[in-house]
Amino acid sequence: MAPKISAGDTIPTGTFTYVPYTADLDDHSVCGIPITLSTSEWKGKKVVLFAVPGAFTPTCHINHLPPYLAKYDQFKAKGVDVIAVVAANDPFVLSGWSRVEGLKDKIIALSDTNAAWSAELGLTLDLSAKGFGTRTARYAAIIDDLVVKYLEVEPGSGVTVSSADAVLENL
Repeated sequence: MAPKISAGDTIPTGTFTYVPYTADLDDHSVCGIPITLSTSEWKGKKVVLFAVPGAFTPTCHINHLPPYLAKYDQFKAKGVDVIAVVAANDPFVLSGWSRVEGLKDKIIALSDTNAAWSAELGLTLDLSAKGFGTRTARYAAIIDDLVVKYLEVEPGSGVTVSSADAVLENL
């Protein structure tokens, strides 16, 4: 599927669910309560958004998310207000992944239910052959005051144009 959005476009309004970090979540018997976030809340903010096909999957869990967390201070030094990872997993799975990865309140893990928002942007993958159904494609965007400044979709199964390093280079 080809992206329906590119640099210079205003992002369409999307609504995600997520479990915000609280210290209670450090007790792994606590689940938290999902809340919603609208992309309209990013008005006036610089946002780095990257998408992964699935939490706990090898490339996402080992190669994609961890460098964003490791380079958190570099993103903040470049004026980034929000770092968010989006996936089609439910908010409880993403909350569990956040805890395992140690994201706390540094990176928000957003649930794009049924990959609906990503589909609107033309940024989905059909992984039905692997039993995963429709997922978010692997992509990264820099959004400044709701305008896309950078959007790149991975051409293959690796992490190159959506990597923390690639996004940092484009900030």
